[in-house]
Amino acid sequence: MTDDIAHAAGHTDPPPRMGFFTDTTVCIGCKACEVACKEWNAIPEDGLELTGMSYDNTQGLGASTWRHVAFVEQSARPAGGSTGHDGVDVFDAARALADSPGGEMRWLMSSDVCKHCTHAACLDVCPTGSLFRTEFGTVVVQEDICNGCGYCVPACPYGVIDQRPDDGRAWKCTLCYDRLGDGMEPACAKACPTDSIQFGPLEELRERAADRVAQLHAAGTTDARLYGEDPKDGVGGDGAFFLLLDEPEVYGLPPDPVVTTRDLPAMWRHAAAAAASLAALAVAGFAGRPR
Repeated sequence: MTDDIAHAAGHTDPPPRMGFFTDTTVCIGCKACEVACKEWNAIPEDGLELTGMSYDNTQGLGASTWRHVAFVEQSARPAGGSTGHDGVDVFDAARALADSPGGEMRWLMSSDVCKHCTHAACLDVCPTGSLFRTEFGTVVVQEDICNGCGYCVPACPYGVIDQRPDDGRAWKCTLCYDRLGDGMEPACAKACPTDSIQFGPLEELRERAADRVAQLHAAGTTDARLYGEDPKDGVGGDGAFFLLLDEPEVYGLPPDPVVTTRDLPAMWRHAAAAAASLAALAVAGFAGRPR
């Protein structure tokens, strides 16, 4: 059951685990989710600079961007040509395609967010308890008790968590924990005009996503695949998962994420064994000294 992680975190009689299913096939790149997230959570502005590599002006997730709509511009060649993210400046690519008969551009849009992992390494490494598992199965940072150590930043396999330079504290999506407590859906899902961002009980979302993939495959979109929904993956499945139309790397997602603290128990066992061996050697050496 998806609420087992809430039980394990000490919550008695928790509600169903809640999460996000993002269907990128209907995302139009409007960034309404980004705006709604910033407005509800009072997140500061963080740049809004065009890089020349994309029309996207917010670039990526960070301490002051908890929702980010990625713009992936791809060149598509007809008559058997391959389609892929070639990293070419979009303006140069557009000019080149304009000179090529039949040349086309494909735009992939995807609203990225914290994955609220089942096995969350950020929880494992936080020394203050600032990060905690809610009764909804989500992972939240309590900024008032964050000491700015930054251990959670490299622990996240998705590179989601970030620190603000002005105070050093860590920030990320809370899945609108304050809204969930009042029976409301997260601000980003509420604002999405196409239902690309879907919110609800995680088990229901997984069933809905599987049906959507089957529908797309039947319609001939064979590249459609789910990312992050599998409880058997390296993080135990994500609380926020996606329907993609290309490889995860194209969207800036790791292909095989693994909880970064998976080897900690074995490391502690080896460290304890080494410490015990050193202690035994020290005792033997002391006992063997001439009196």
